Amino acid sequence: MKKSAESVSDLPVSVAEENKAEGESRKPADLAALRERIDQINRQLLELMAERARLAVEIGHLKDANGAEVYQPVREQEILERLAQLNPGPLNSEHIRRIFTEIISACRSLERRVRVAFLGPEYSYTHLAAVNRFGSSAEFVAAESIAGVFAAIGAGQADLGVVPVENSTEGSVTLTLDLLIDTPLQIVGELMLAVRHALLSLSGERARIRKIIAHQQSLGQCRNYLAANFPHCVHESVASNSLAAKMAAADPSAAAIASAQAAAPYGLRIVADGIQDMAQNITRFLVIGREGVARSGADKTTLLFAMPEKVGALNAALTIFARKSINLSMIQSRPQRSRPWEYVFIVDLKGHREDPPMREALAALERKALFIKVLGSYPEGRPAD
Repeated sequence: MKKSAESVSDLPVSVAEENKAEGESRKPADLAALRERIDQINRQLLELMAERARLAVEIGHLKDANGAEVYQPVREQEILERLAQLNPGPLNSEHIRRIFTEIISACRSLERRVRVAFLGPEYSYTHLAAVNRFGSSAEFVAAESIAGVFAAIGAGQADLGVVPVENSTEGSVTLTLDLLIDTPLQIVGELMLAVRHALLSLSGERARIRKIIAHQQSLGQCRNYLAANFPHCVHESVASNSLAAKMAAADPSAAAIASAQAAAPYGLRIVADGIQDMAQNITRFLVIGREGVARSGADKTTLLFAMPEKVGALNAALTIFARKSINLSMIQSRPQRSRPWEYVFIVDLKGHREDPPMREALAALERKALFIKVLGSYPEGRPAD
């Protein structure tokens, strides 16, 4: 009859103790060796980052000599996409993007800190989107309104601005669209941010809440949740969710809809998190600046135009793009303030204004339209994670 496998308790005491001692001595030795290897890699990374920073300084001198912009969105996107493709794991592509966004941001700041205006105060979703794009080494300039972001760039107080333009639940931010009609600024980039709303108050107690403060779009994005959980509360619409958090910090009976990241800076507590009605709640932001950007090979063009008031005029305009196999991803109409009951159209098109098919389509549209204005051609934003 076969004997069953011996357990440690079946072994002689001296052998069991010897095995136990051997295991204990091996684990710390392995851990120490791994930590030493990590320390070596950290030193190598530090040396490589220092070399990268020195090269960035040299590039900065060349940009100054040639009058080139410090912020190069096409180049930065190329770097991040290439690194994502080369990524061997186990870090995922989003980890790699965040790490290198900060490395690029720090090195860019050695050339010159880019000043980025955003709809503030801090910890608004626009602020979070701006940090996500430019890294924490940029200089961020808070504006009290979307119009204030445009004005800050026009006045030379900022180089670039980040403004919300569209939400997957509530649709377009019409104020941004209206400002784009009149501005001389260009769209130079876009980014998508997955928006997760939290309800914040001073006490964190549901029973004490009598008023909900938020941006109008956020109130709409949480409409069903608020109706089911706080039907007795009045709603107050303000310019931004971070302003709502600031106001809630001064009113014990109020709660703000804002990001969970806004709680601690404003001395608030999280009453509930993830209160948006749709799990996939994504906001699209535009980056605006004074100068256009070159082709990246994966671009989008935003165009403004007006057509004569006659049957089939809009269809004729859109047919031009269809014939050139140019995909149209968005169309909005906005009233012409100077001409009641007449409209301008804003469209997003796949491709850059310098692509031959796009050039030909724009030339053909110009012959039919009352006027056209290219608001910008820019690298297409990556989907929110």
